[in-house]
Amino acid sequence: MIHNNHEFYIASDGQLSKRAGDSFRVSRKDIKETLEYISEYSLYAFEEEIKQGFITIQGGHRIGIAGKVVADPKGIRSMKFISFVNVRLSHQILGCANKVLPYLLDQGKVLHTLLISAPRCGKTTLLRDIIRQLSNGSNLCPGVTVGVVDERSEIGACYQGVPQNDLGIRTDVLDCCPKALGMMMLIRTMSPQVIAVDEIGSWQELEAIEYAMNCGCRLIATVHGTSMDDIRQKPVLKKMVQDRWFERYVILNSQGGPGNVGQIYDSRGARLDRPGREAYDG
Repeated sequence: MIHNNHEFYIASDGQLSKRAGDSFRVSRKDIKETLEYISEYSLYAFEEEIKQGFITIQGGHRIGIAGKVVADPKGIRSMKFISFVNVRLSHQILGCANKVLPYLLDQGKVLHTLLISAPRCGKTTLLRDIIRQLSNGSNLCPGVTVGVVDERSEIGACYQGVPQNDLGIRTDVLDCCPKALGMMMLIRTMSPQVIAVDEIGSWQELEAIEYAMNCGCRLIATVHGTSMDDIRQKPVLKKMVQDRWFERYVILNSQGGPGNVGQIYDSRGARLDRPGREAYDG
């Protein structure tokens, strides 16, 4: 198990150990019983989620699964011989966006923002709190309607359609919906002022983002990366940076816990959290 970026093993007596040799060895029977328990003995009821490699249980906790994938030309049909389980406990850190939020607003208007982060640096945790604060409103800006496309049930941690995390009073969520399709659906049906998505990266998603921006929606999104230069080298994202789609870039690091902000840049690449930093020619 991973806790606070440290790896632990569960020993046979239930205690935690840092030695791999002490770890309890899980049998196929243990895996089967675990899956039956988390699915309330109705695994078939989670067929659509299993296609995406996870099961969401009450409380919004997500159980990642892996095994033999059954696919056809239309995509993944199902999964069988499940032999690997990854339990991810849903949690939220209310207020973790307090320091960064003032940089994402201009006279009360939400700026197009991209959160850049390596895995396990808290980009989804930060995105979740940004959504909550924009939706509820504060002394920095009035509350706005937010549409969330939660493709992997990580932002809202929905259970049977109800978010288990606090996303604010003016937020609508499309759970387990592909991002490109979901952004279009929200614009046509829910009239969001802000659209939030996690982990963009495909051409279809960038086309949907451009469409949403042209419709007047403000975008808050995340992407895997370690720096501005890293993003500029990705073929799908290069055009987005060059054409200055986003007005703020927030780069996270692993120092100081989840959601810790390393640098903040504007659309030109000028660093905002450190006065006097020159812009690169983006």
